[in-house]
Amino acid sequence: MNEKRVTYREALREALREALAGDDRVFLMGEDVGRYGGCFAVSLGLLEEFGPERVRDTPMSESAFVGAGIGAALAGMRPVVEIMTVNFSLLALDQILNNAATLLHMSGGQFNVPVVIRMATGAGRQLAAQHSHSLEGWYAHIPGIRVVAPATVEDARGMLPTALADPDPVLMFEHVSLYSTEGELGGADRQVDIDRAAIRRPGRDATLIAYGGTLVAALAAAEELSGEGIEVEVIDLRTLRPVDDATVVGSVRRTHRAVIVDEGWRSGSLSAELSTRITEQAFYELDAGIERVCTAEVPIPYARHLEEAALPQPAAVVEAVRKAVG
Repeated sequence: MNEKRVTYREALREALREALAGDDRVFLMGEDVGRYGGCFAVSLGLLEEFGPERVRDTPMSESAFVGAGIGAALAGMRPVVEIMTVNFSLLALDQILNNAATLLHMSGGQFNVPVVIRMATGAGRQLAAQHSHSLEGWYAHIPGIRVVAPATVEDARGMLPTALADPDPVLMFEHVSLYSTEGELGGADRQVDIDRAAIRRPGRDATLIAYGGTLVAALAAAEELSGEGIEVEVIDLRTLRPVDDATVVGSVRRTHRAVIVDEGWRSGSLSAELSTRITEQAFYELDAGIERVCTAEVPIPYARHLEEAALPQPAAVVEAVRKAVG
């Protein structure tokens, strides 16, 4: 199979291009997605290729254009709505929570909402508190939507067509630190199974659970620990709702220890939910308490040294694994 090396950004663009070319119902809408090429250059060139009917620049009103996307999905289209950053998605929370997530249930199964909402998430680029938070754990709390977080180039390319084929709303969180990262992209059918977590590195001594941008820190920590003779199994959740309990709990039952890396705040976080699920399903398999490495409970700082101090770093992950292994 022929492979090529592309960036995460290019993989997303290729997925969008193929979706637009392959289905007349698909269109992209959001702030600056057209003439500017997207805030993170994901849609660069697509306006020239597909025109303003298919690549639509919108006013600066998340509630308006997310609502329009939901309406278009109800009318039979397959919209891809881009929100510049997860912080701004809160301006459309009414549309996402009270409309997209509920209409199938409230209509007695009559009205699906096949909309894909993409947004950048996370910190690490000195964009300060109003552009850098990780709120995907909030959305993973909501029934009626699927929440995915591609952490690799292959998943960035493959999750979009899979999400577009879903009859229900899918929220896709793209970590800002990943856009320029590179990886190999195969030439075959690239749809991915978003129902299953992926074991990115096998191990025997502890299970290290991560997703999105935190996978980088988890793999770096695993590499360092391997030099000490500690082999950790690294799991990439991929989908945050619904969580693949079978893969997570199955790994913990093999390694008997769990460490969770979550860029959300510790209080009320996705890591707290995962800890509880592991405890409920595999308590007697644990040989140590579950460790969590989360973002400091502060608004994300602007200054680089403070931002780095606030975020889960490989060194903190290494220490958490050492503590679990004892």
